[in-house]
Order: sequence, then C-alpha cells, then structure tokens
Amino acid sequence: MGDRDLRGKPVADAILEKVRVEVDSLTDAGWPPKLVSITVGDVEAVDVYVRNQRRVAERVGIAFEERAFPGDVTQEEMEVAISTMNVDPRVTGIIIQRPVPPQISIKALQTAVHPFKDVEGMNPTSIGNIVYNELDLAPCTAAASVELLKSTNLPMQGLEVVVVGHSEIVGKPIAFLLMAEGATVTVCHHMTRALSVHSRRADAVFVAVGKPKLVTADMIKPGAAVIDIGINAITKEDGSEGICGDVDYDGVSEVAGWITPVPGGVGPVTVAILMRNTMGALKRQKAAYEATFTQNSAAE
Repeated sequence: MGDRDLRGKPVADAILEKVRVEVDSLTDAGWPPKLVSITVGDVEAVDVYVRNQRRVAERVGIAFEERAFPGDVTQEEMEVAISTMNVDPRVTGIIIQRPVPPQISIKALQTAVHPFKDVEGMNPTSIGNIVYNELDLAPCTAAASVELLKSTNLPMQGLEVVVVGHSEIVGKPIAFLLMAEGATVTVCHHMTRALSVHSRRADAVFVAVGKPKLVTADMIKPGAAVIDIGINAITKEDGSEGICGDVDYDGVSEVAGWITPVPGGVGPVTVAILMRNTMGALKRQKAAYEATFTQNSAAE
C-alpha cells in the first residue's frame, strides 16, 4: 500500500470511537441500542457481512441479534415480522441482508422498515430526507464514501466532483450529500457521452458501476481524489479468484493524489456508518418518546 492510499480503517476507527462514547452515554440513560439483522434463506455470501457487522457492533457496545427466515417465506410474512420489530421498543435498528429469494421484494421490505429504525438509510423517506439536508440516516455506502473524501481535508465548498453511476442507494445519494457540503457535482452514467471529458476535470471522482477497472489513469486529473466503491469478483491471470474495484488501481494510483484500495477502502467505513446511523436512530426514537411523554403529561 502506497502513501496515496486512502484506507478505510483510520476513518472507521475515528467514527467508531465517537459511537462508543454515545453508546455508553445513552445506555447509562436507560436507552441501550440493539441491531437486528434479517437474513432470508441460506445465503453463504451473507455470512461474512453478518459476522463483520456483529464484530463491529460488539466492539462499540451495541447488542446484535440475528433473525433468520426460511427461503420459502412469503412477502406478507416478512412484512408482518418487520412490523412487529417496528413497534418493539427494544429494537433500535433493522438491517436486511441481501440477496433475498426471488419471491421477496427487497424494496418493499426496505419501505416496510419504519424510518426511525432505518439504520441502512434505504427507506424512501430516508433517501428523500437527504434532499432537505437531513443527513443523519443517509445510506451507509454513500455516507461512507463522502466521509473518505472529507478525510483528505480537501475543501468541500466549490469542489468539482464527478460521480460515475447513478443508483438509488449509492450514486444519487452521494450527489445529494456532496451538494449539502457545497460541492459542485456532475453525475455520469452509461448514457453519458465521453465520460473521460467529465472525469478528467474533477478534483474528486466517485465510481460505483460494477465494471472491473472501468476508470483508467488517463481519465483522472493528476492529484485528484478517487473513491472506488465497486467490488467485482475476477479471475486473475494465474487462474486464482480475486476482487477488484471499478478503478484500475495500479494505473490510477500513479496519477491520483488519493485513492481507496479495494478491499480496505469504503468497506470498513460503511460498517462504521451503520453503527453511527444506529445511534442517530436511537436519538430520534428517544426524542419522539420524550415529546409524546411531555404531551401526555400536559394533557393530564
């Protein structure tokens, strides 16, 4: 790893340290946080993510519970289960692990999670709130990517940023989060003409399209920050399996001022943001409870 590497661990550690202090404070006040992870069916690929989430949650003092549902569960049964968690005061946040079986609509499940418990920031309400600069429950990967850019100490106001990829949970939220910071944002996608014309003028480039090594050194302005959000399974020349990002790391690292490695870049920060969002959700729940309690007391 070179000195241009924008590694996720230091950024994640700083976020988690603040989270741990909040966990201690709210637990002492009688509000212990608890995350519930939902898996549907037997998905081995999910196990790694769940183990990692549990490890980080336990590190900062957040209780973590796994709830596994059979692969033949119906959409209605899942929505009833989520509704039950929505009204359970012991549950702070709900994480829905992907993928889910074909009979289950992931979007409908994300919509079923109450916005106060939407620690992944996937409910349409949470994503919509970003437009109004309410950023405390933003989608985790998008928020993590922006945190990495902030860690470079580049001045965000007026920064020229190009986002490659316009998905609902990464590309679009990143654009809104950056605009809230005062950056000038261009969003490119598969219909964009001459992508390199846009990317070469940018002070920072975010890439989230799922195409291995799409962005090459000739597409990046010297000294720019490059945030690679892609994770792609590849077969190396020697026949072994590996993963790479959407950026040609070897080439771009010669030109960029900062570049996130894959793995080790956005991933660790995403899990840290999940924990930060959990505390944001808990504070919302506490404030809503106290407001209701005050209203009821006043009415008596």
